[in-house]
Amino acid sequence: MLCAMETRIALITGGGRGLGRASAIALAQQGHDLILTYREHSAQAEEVAALVRSLGRKSMVLALDVADIASHGGFAERMTTSLRSIWGRDRFDALVNNAGIDVHSPLGGTTEAQFDALLNVHFKGPYFLTQTLLPLIADGGSIVNTSTGLARFTIPGYGAYAGMKSAMESLSRYWAKELGERRIRVNIIAPGAIETDFTAPAFAHNPGMKDFIASQTALGRVGQPDDIGGVVAFLCSDAAKWVNAQRVEASGGMFL
Repeated sequence: MLCAMETRIALITGGGRGLGRASAIALAQQGHDLILTYREHSAQAEEVAALVRSLGRKSMVLALDVADIASHGGFAERMTTSLRSIWGRDRFDALVNNAGIDVHSPLGGTTEAQFDALLNVHFKGPYFLTQTLLPLIADGGSIVNTSTGLARFTIPGYGAYAGMKSAMESLSRYWAKELGERRIRVNIIAPGAIETDFTAPAFAHNPGMKDFIASQTALGRVGQPDDIGGVVAFLCSDAAKWVNAQRVEASGGMFL
């Protein structure tokens, strides 16, 4: 049960980089304590945890490969131990399914390995991780999933990636319905083109891409991580207490 006087704790998968980093900082500024996961870049995750602590919030880092379904049970056990030892609690309040990978490949060139990697990180992994963590999410809490503007508009070569994200959009509505009895809200954010290390290779290999995207965006620029972090923090806050089962696109008005 969520207590008004109790510190809120958010878990962000892939919290050490890009949108996860921006979301962690925004949530800390809003008053959340943070648990951040990483797959490979522990130093980056620890750096974000230090930033969170500099804002007066508690933070810790745990290793997690979202795609490794068999590891989720062990992760939940480590989560439980951390919640009890650091916060004296058995539950946390907000799950942000943020971890992701990028694969650009047209239909004719997509390999089964590429497809499976996208499936495991963007759909199957979040599905079973959330299932495993459900007993640890506080009643009245929130789940924020991550989609993409590419689920609305199309750029050739991103069909498999966007397909997984579209599946998450549908799944988010189902979860909102199923978890309504526990007053757990489920929403999904759909970023447009954001300038992070996630998109850096695409920008580097396509000169003029940033200028083109800016020209096709109503607000006239490519997005920055801070543009997304605040939206995630909002969806985890009481200000969004009546926002449920929604796809929230944060793209600056891209391809209208």
